[in-house]
Amino acid sequence: MKTNVGGIDRLLRITLGVILVALAATGTVGIWGWLGLVPLATGLLGWCPPYTLLGINTCKNKNI
Repeated sequence: MKTNVGGIDRLLRITLGVILVALAATGTVGIWGWLGLVPLATGLLGWCPPYTLLGINTCKNKNI
């Protein structure tokens, strides 16, 4: 599993994921907010399965 999610992309995913999960935990957005776990996980791991399938790589260091 190679890193294919770069710096800004990771930061945005983690931020969006934390916001959605927090809103879901407080009951503000309902159960759909728990989908924020997906961008949160891909941001923390630095790997996105759809990026791999589509050949997308936003990571600057291609050797990782």
